[in-house]
Amino acid sequence: MIKGITVTRHLGSEAHFERLAGFFSALGFEPGKGWHDATSRGSAFLAPLGNLELIHPLTPAGRHDDIYIEVTSLDSVRQVAEAWLQANALADSAVQLSEVTETDWGARLFRVSPTADFSFTFWEFSDPHKGKPVALEGDLSAEGMRFAIVVARWNAVITDRLLQGSLDALYRSGAKRSDVEIVRVPGAWEIPSAARKLAESGKFHAIVTLGVLLRGETAHYEAIYNEVSRGIGQSQQETGIPHAFGVLTCETLEQALDRAGLKAGNKGFEAAAAAIEMVSIHRKITEKHA
Repeated sequence: MIKGITVTRHLGSEAHFERLAGFFSALGFEPGKGWHDATSRGSAFLAPLGNLELIHPLTPAGRHDDIYIEVTSLDSVRQVAEAWLQANALADSAVQLSEVTETDWGARLFRVSPTADFSFTFWEFSDPHKGKPVALEGDLSAEGMRFAIVVARWNAVITDRLLQGSLDALYRSGAKRSDVEIVRVPGAWEIPSAARKLAESGKFHAIVTLGVLLRGETAHYEAIYNEVSRGIGQSQQETGIPHAFGVLTCETLEQALDRAGLKAGNKGFEAAAAAIEMVSIHRKITEKHA
């Protein structure tokens, strides 16, 4: 019979009302249905979950904030709160923001008083898995898996780096060299065709696609990229074999080098890791729903 829980607060001034409404909006609450009539005004802010908790005894300090808001990234929320308070600073000693502290019930929290007559607490569990739904996730073990890597020869100074990154990820994760087949194609345009043929062979658990497209080298950059990405995605959907996307799309050669291991990680390594995880996920889904 119970449908929901609503907590209301009567604020002493119009300024405090406006201040708190702005504060909650900055924190990203979903706005609810408010009202404004001749006698009163209200703004609603919605959260996906509501609880009513009875507590005894009080804290050693003799008090509890009676509004606790659970979040998924406490430090980020505190940064937003701090930035908002600084941007809307008032000469009010009651406006306070505490540091993040640990509790004896396995949580981290901070308290904030954006106005003199309103304070509440943001918190999250210290254990990142506590209170979270149990998700089916893949493992990064490639033992017993077979992979095909389709790599474009065009811009080999980039694609060779991507290939080395992919091989590094696969071998580090337990794949055998005999279980990894490398297929070289002329350019990015030819990747989907080779990937589809390999996927249809039934000999591989996943396909890793590697290539690079530079905007400055071709006037039909967008057209080629759209067809390459569409072809790889279509092959994955129609064959049911995971295809990891490691085709770089960059403005310049320097950007491509950065993404091939120079400064911004190696996209080939990331693509191979994604392939391993997707094979693992497919296996777990099959086992769970067999």
